[in-house]
Amino acid sequence: VQLQASGGGMVQAGDSLRLSCAASGRAIRTISNNGMGWFRQASGKEREFVASIDWRGGNTYYSDSVKGRFFIARDNAKNTVTLQMNSLRPEDTAVYYCAAARSAWSATRSDAYQYWGQGTQVTVSS
Repeated sequence: VQLQASGGGMVQAGDSLRLSCAASGRAIRTISNNGMGWFRQASGKEREFVASIDWRGGNTYYSDSVKGRFFIARDNAKNTVTLQMNSLRPEDTAVYYCAAARSAWSATRSDAYQYWGQGTQVTVSS
């Protein structure tokens, strides 16, 4: 199962970025039927939950630190999940990972996810 995260980069505070997570191989079925999530890990810190979405896209959850600025969406026809990040802050700097949940539902705990992408770096300068 392969998940490929992309769209990271270096931006200034206040800018926007759109991350994408695409599935290949057997992961295509996984993305369509399972909850998906985004996590991030800043240098020297533990990985933390960012956002998640259920298999139909009807339920989403966000960490308090990104609520109102980040938006998760999915397109099951294209087997992709996106994270629109607006009003970026320096504290958003991290490697962002997409992950496929063990179930169809949205989840905030990392142990609820079974497949992980390789990560994409987001760097926000002040």
